Amino acid sequence: MALQFILKLLAVGLVWVAASVVAVVTALPFWDSNIWWIRVLDFPRVQIAVAAGVILLAGLLLPGASRIVVPMLMAAALCYQVARIFPYTVMATPELELAQEGPDQLRVLSTNVLMENDRHDLMLERIRQFDPDILLLMETDQAWLDAMEPALAGYTTVVRQPQDNHYGMIFATRLPAAEARIVHLTHDRTPSLFARLTSPEGRRFRFVGLHPRPPVPGEDTEKRDRQIYYAAKFASSSDEPLVVTGDFNDVAWSDTSRSFKHVGQYLDPRIGRGMYASFDATRWWLRFPIDQLYVTEGIAVTSLQRLDPIGSDHFPMAATLNMDPEVARRLNTTPAPISEDEQRLIDKAVAEMREDLGHKSIPASTE
Repeated sequence: MALQFILKLLAVGLVWVAASVVAVVTALPFWDSNIWWIRVLDFPRVQIAVAAGVILLAGLLLPGASRIVVPMLMAAALCYQVARIFPYTVMATPELELAQEGPDQLRVLSTNVLMENDRHDLMLERIRQFDPDILLLMETDQAWLDAMEPALAGYTTVVRQPQDNHYGMIFATRLPAAEARIVHLTHDRTPSLFARLTSPEGRRFRFVGLHPRPPVPGEDTEKRDRQIYYAAKFASSSDEPLVVTGDFNDVAWSDTSRSFKHVGQYLDPRIGRGMYASFDATRWWLRFPIDQLYVTEGIAVTSLQRLDPIGSDHFPMAATLNMDPEVARRLNTTPAPISEDEQRLIDKAVAEMREDLGHKSIPASTE
């Protein structure tokens, strides 16, 4: 009897400890902080929701008041986490309908290749299969650049920025390019790509490729968020359609990404279609949607795909876009107006960034 009592007490204690952990990791992201170990809790909301559901069921077997308190606490955590990820499920309403193929169409392929990955052949095969008009590769060092040169030979504009710090970048396009250049929005050698392109039917648009640093030990999110916010400000001030893609190192449902999307008046083709979780490609149980693609209202989306693995910890992400504004007008939802609080948040972050780097270091929103 004594052993049975001890085991029962341990089981109750274990459930309470697990419930307390779930409650804490659910509550901590409410803290408006850039501390890395706070912001990293934005990522595993699906995993936290699953844990809350399991502990809720276990709580129903507890004795006494615990049978009420634990399930109620876990139900609250579960509902909140589900509410955050719900837009990225097939049960939500899409904010853009997929377009038919048309003459003013282009393909975009973006992926983090993982610098140590030596399966260059797989990346070359994905490029051959998808045949993108715009190619963005991240984490490219000199070995990756050398291996990609046969594919890059088929593009008229190529920007090469090999780096040995996991933040190299390659941009290539066969579209007419009035501008295509690497820009450093922070001092930490994390390049961004800004381009001004023309579609097959002669429509001008902007393209931005981002790869800020993730929240990891010693790396808080202030610099990451500034880069993301600048892309929002850039879009809200531009009079041309805009495409933004890349490894954001931030999940689609975080406060930063949601503010970026709203202030930039972007549309997300994943909403109502699924998460398209791109990382970690090597662990199915630990995947998050951090490789993202957004378009402004004047661009329609024909397809969004997660391609087969290339040996990296990221899946390649591919999209086909229809640049006809009449098609976009019929299929896209108009984003909700920007709130004053969001505009102040973005303006403040961009102003601090420009002051830190100098006004000539980053591109103007319009020319």
